[in-house]
Amino acid sequence: MMRKIWALTGQDRLEFLQSLVTNDVMPLRQDGLVWTGLLTPQGKYLADFFVLRQGEDLMIDIAEGIAEATQRRLSMYRLRADVQITDAGISVTRGLGPAPEGAFADPRHPALGWRLYGAPRPEEPVDWDALRVEHLVPETGIELTPDTFILEAGFERLHGVDFRKGCYVGQEVTARMQHKTELRKGLVRVAVHGPAEAGTPITSGERAAGTLFTRSGDTAIAYLRFDRLEDLHAGEAILNTLP
Repeated sequence: MMRKIWALTGQDRLEFLQSLVTNDVMPLRQDGLVWTGLLTPQGKYLADFFVLRQGEDLMIDIAEGIAEATQRRLSMYRLRADVQITDAGISVTRGLGPAPEGAFADPRHPALGWRLYGAPRPEEPVDWDALRVEHLVPETGIELTPDTFILEAGFERLHGVDFRKGCYVGQEVTARMQHKTELRKGLVRVAVHGPAEAGTPITSGERAAGTLFTRSGDTAIAYLRFDRLEDLHAGEAILNTLP
């Protein structure tokens, strides 16, 4: 998936993000990489992205398909804050194995390797979808859509939300889901026996149970109701939940 890298400038840039996003970005007073989300006031997903600190540069690494809309949303919240969002003019390279100098470990999961920011570099072929399925990592625009509640998508497990950082947009709904309710739906790894494409509705018996998403070989990520995990079908395929 193509990425867009923005540069954030202005004296208020870090505090501005801190008041809006799901994760704590204040550790980025020093070099580092944080994965976070931007939500609606109702607690639903708008965007996910990485925030990078590299020397004096603060940047956002976001999927190109949602970059423009997210920039408009951030600008709407800017008000009088001294923050500017511009094209950084650089690329991100991903890889596995030993990280090159200057690269950052992907903060979501160790299996996702490293990210390096700067001039374009050739990438080794990696089946990223297979890694995402194996480790249940959602992707922008696939598992992460405007209907998503981030806790159902695994943001807490993947270090994308901080419950101690204070207020942000959508914080009240997210905190209530974490503290006061037991999740009834979420992402699950499934074995798939038979043909089934991403987006296929899943049934449990004759009842709607969820949706099939990214598939890699005979395994996939599915969004499921946890009280309907038996007798699962996606079209002609039979599904079994995996650990």
